[in-house]
Amino acid sequence: MALKLIQRRPLLRQLGLQRYPPVVPVCSSRLLSSSSSPAAPPSCITCLSTSASRCIHKQGCLKLQPDSSGVRSLATVVREPSFISSSSVGLHKDSAPRFRLTQLHRPTAAEEQAFQQRLENSSSSRQVFKLLRTVEIISDTMAAAALHRVADLEQEGNALKDPAVLENDTITALCCQLEKDSGRLTDAGLVSALLACTRLFLDPWSTLMVRLVSESQERLDRRQMSVGELCILGQAMLAVEGRGSVMLDEVMEQIQKQEPAQWSLADLEAVYRLLQSGVGVDGKYRDLLNAMHTHAVTVTYRMNPAAVSGLLSALVTLKQNQAMPLVISLCKQAVRHIPHFTDDELSLVLVALMHFGHSDHYFVEAMERYVPRMAFTSHPETVTKVIQFFGRRNILSPAVFDAVAESFVYRADDYSTSQVARQIVPFGKLGYVPPNAADLFRKVESILRTRFSHFQPRMLLNLLHACILVERFPVNFVSKVFSSFFLQQLEEGGTKTDRVVLAQLTQLYMTLKLECPFYEGPRLLSKYRIKSFLTSGHTVETPVDVHLYHSVKSGLVDLLGARSYFGSRVLTPCCYTLDVEIKLDEEGYVLPASQEDDVYKRIAICIDGPKRFSTNKRQLLGKEAIKQRHLRLLGYEVVQIPFYEIEKLRNRTSVVEYLHQKIFPHSYRLSW
Repeated sequence: MALKLIQRRPLLRQLGLQRYPPVVPVCSSRLLSSSSSPAAPPSCITCLSTSASRCIHKQGCLKLQPDSSGVRSLATVVREPSFISSSSVGLHKDSAPRFRLTQLHRPTAAEEQAFQQRLENSSSSRQVFKLLRTVEIISDTMAAAALHRVADLEQEGNALKDPAVLENDTITALCCQLEKDSGRLTDAGLVSALLACTRLFLDPWSTLMVRLVSESQERLDRRQMSVGELCILGQAMLAVEGRGSVMLDEVMEQIQKQEPAQWSLADLEAVYRLLQSGVGVDGKYRDLLNAMHTHAVTVTYRMNPAAVSGLLSALVTLKQNQAMPLVISLCKQAVRHIPHFTDDELSLVLVALMHFGHSDHYFVEAMERYVPRMAFTSHPETVTKVIQFFGRRNILSPAVFDAVAESFVYRADDYSTSQVARQIVPFGKLGYVPPNAADLFRKVESILRTRFSHFQPRMLLNLLHACILVERFPVNFVSKVFSSFFLQQLEEGGTKTDRVVLAQLTQLYMTLKLECPFYEGPRLLSKYRIKSFLTSGHTVETPVDVHLYHSVKSGLVDLLGARSYFGSRVLTPCCYTLDVEIKLDEEGYVLPASQEDDVYKRIAICIDGPKRFSTNKRQLLGKEAIKQRHLRLLGYEVVQIPFYEIEKLRNRTSVVEYLHQKIFPHSYRLSW
């Protein structure tokens, strides 16, 4: 590639060759290679000529051959596979329109700003070309900005939507002028133009790309580039050569020699973007990142919405879990920007906060004010991320859930099946039934009926499981889930040994047996059932809080007279685990926990710690509510001991009195 050429410049000098031809370059190069066109003759790397007769060297062109070591030598011309092949773009001497990239009389800052604004308002490449034809003298940074705007409009994945856009006379003339004046470009204009060319997927061995890369290497060697310019150059070389680029290593070496505390906010953002793009993965540049985090905390108050979302996204990509002070600071700044985030920016913020497991009540309050206004107009994926955030953080906000439920009824037909499932799951997780529940689940049923086969098996199972948590029983669809065909699809999806899936299937089956006795469809095969929900990753059942358990256990020993009169962590035949079980005979006397005969009544004591409730309200999570509902249907008397009641008790005596009133409210307490 071009870098290999630059690394071998001493060889060129030994042969008496110059890096640039002593004559004005002829813009007859090809920006893109064509797989359908006949192979072009090897070009001279020095004079950039495609004909030996036109070569400026008496000895003719250096032949372009790989060396014996397999490393691409000076003379190799290979189109990188990551750059999409397309039709060629000829740059002719008489191309029209003509451009002059001026350095002596640059446009004023106001003129450049007006040009940039008009570029941003251009909604098609044709409009960009029309704008370019209205100006004759532009700066190199304006020219690069125009190329970037074309890339913004035409880029689609790893290719251009319409590669023929590069054949337009306007862009051809602009590229010709950039090639001709590459040595006179400013550092900022040079690296920006190079990055724009990579975004347009130009052939790395086109004369324009070779000259821009070669000139960039020359400027890099001078060590006078700013941090922002180094980052742009790094992005370009990452696109051209990948993470193994020697030139990219030189860029990072120069960046590391600078002190992050002295960087501007724009420079800080640029380095984060460069590291996020792939340079900083696998724990590389850890010391640099730590210094950047320290500096970033001090300037978050000046960050705009794009900077806040960008830094949070970078922290997620770089797996900077140790940077929680910065995450907290960015979250506080995000509160100010919530009404001003774009849909994409808000989605990035929410994904980051879910990743780091952080939220504060100021952020929640700001979201509660904003969501009712955006639920009907924002992108479906953004609305989905909003409700996912509240569900993941176990935050029950009626304002948010009601707004999403109302918008779902009107917009769900346009949602993907994944978005449908991900919006309903939080309702089940938090056990919340919105005021429009009838309309909401009628819409869910309608979507299931019309698009059942479009759902991914795992997403469909999550959706149906969420429904039963809020006492909505999808009887018409469970029969399909229990079919051998669907279960085989689950296994093919790589979830064969996933205990979470088996727990959801088992709880669906238990729900049909206990709450839908009229169901007569297929039953779940025994091999897909589990014996304990507690071993399924805590998705279906939450373990008891150890501290609360010991407080209750001590009180029960004093209340009942001995430890043998109650059982702990008792597994029931219906897969649930009881925190405490007390057995009574027909006359109401407490039986030893080990006794199985003459048991007339069983009391299930649920010691509900904070993790069994939503974080901001005293409402049980959906999985705990269905557990207590099923235990009652199985004949247990359920006694709930919530943490917010037991924690108020000051001493052991008050705990005993409390337990007596909760468990035996109609009997006198005996003294032991």
